[in-house]
Amino acid sequence: MDCTQEGPVSRGMNTRTPVIELRQITKSFGSFTAVHTIDLVIGEGEFFTIVGPSGSGKTTVLRMLAGLETPTSGDILLRGKRINDVPANRRPTCMVFQSLALFPHRTVGENIEFPLKIRDVSKADRKARALQLMEQLRLPADYYGKNVTKCSGGERQRVALARALAYNPDILFFDEPLSAIDYKLRKTLEKELKDIHRETGKTFIYITHSLEEAMVMSDRIGVMRQGRLVQVGTPNEIYTAPNSKFVSEFIGDVNIIPVAINGTGKLHSAELGAEFTSPPIPAGFRSGHLVVRPESIRIVERSDSAENRLSGRLYNEYALGSRIQYQVRVGEQVFIVERLRQQAFQGGIDSEVQIGWNARDSILVGD
Repeated sequence: MDCTQEGPVSRGMNTRTPVIELRQITKSFGSFTAVHTIDLVIGEGEFFTIVGPSGSGKTTVLRMLAGLETPTSGDILLRGKRINDVPANRRPTCMVFQSLALFPHRTVGENIEFPLKIRDVSKADRKARALQLMEQLRLPADYYGKNVTKCSGGERQRVALARALAYNPDILFFDEPLSAIDYKLRKTLEKELKDIHRETGKTFIYITHSLEEAMVMSDRIGVMRQGRLVQVGTPNEIYTAPNSKFVSEFIGDVNIIPVAINGTGKLHSAELGAEFTSPPIPAGFRSGHLVVRPESIRIVERSDSAENRLSGRLYNEYALGSRIQYQVRVGEQVFIVERLRQQAFQGGIDSEVQIGWNARDSILVGD
């Protein structure tokens, strides 16, 4: 822990007072440009998550925000003041790394109190603050004297977060802190982090490669690709209105059909040999992709109304707790269809089926 463009980019709704602004930020390492001319405003008290595949530039952005890297060009503003050259230890920020960087030979209490000790806070006040943070983060009081190496992975995560909060920073940065934790514990900690964010009112800026983490915790999400911020929006906006094929594929399961406008002005798929009733067609759109989420496609009966229908064969099914996911082959393409368990399809594998969806449940995107 250290305290210290592909088409238009949708910015999402942000009505909060700006706390951090990036203006035309670029970062190069020699001849390689890791981050390309990013503009972004993050609001006071917001939980903002940056997602993207490995090498997309998200960690570099976070390190610049934290003061661990200096932009090659552009400006970073903290409440309107330029901080490009302000070192990390002079910023009202703190970072929680994936490695946590706890002191292995110290107790839970000593780890949490460390930032207060270097500020010459009295021993009694340090302990009182540590116990307060432990209670807030659901660490038993008797853990105060426990060696941190004797704690579980989830407990060490809480200790690292308590130590970060002990600094009382305005902004907390998180560098994939949950990536090395098992699934069940990660889901618990995702909810706890969101609760802590709400309780503290701090600004959280979080990076992850996991869509699931971002969707659960964030007020807004920024999606990065090849050093560029390609879309920013609320989790719902990113999921339901992706602005490109890349974003639609990155954010969850999706059905993508290559389409073009044919000579009669209809939306047509050459691969499927089918025309579709389309959602609103963007100005200038000639070809691209029709995106339909699995929950928007259904296996239809003859009496059902669906503006778009395709005939196929049920290839496989998967139980996903409260949902069942089906794979339906239509020609060479496999479609993903989801139903609630109580609405499970009664036919068997290899059944001939029709799938369908309405135009309003789909979206057209470019590459």
